[in-house]
Amino acid sequence: MKQKLICEGDGEANIAYYCLHELHLTPSAFYALPRRERAFIIAAIDIRVEGEKKKQKEIERKQRRGRHH
Repeated sequence: MKQKLICEGDGEANIAYYCLHELHLTPSAFYALPRRERAFIIAAIDIRVEGEKKKQKEIERKQRRGRHH
């Protein structure tokens, strides 16, 4: 069930997955944090993911440019 939620883009499941794999924080430990701490972690994850997406787009753009020349 969780795998389906993660694959389909359930926000909470994605945050819990990220916390587990990147921060080594179990979902129960994450949800036990005070609301403001959870909000901070979610915002930090969003910023990091956006930065990674931008970096990936830049790499892809450079690769496409290299093929055309």
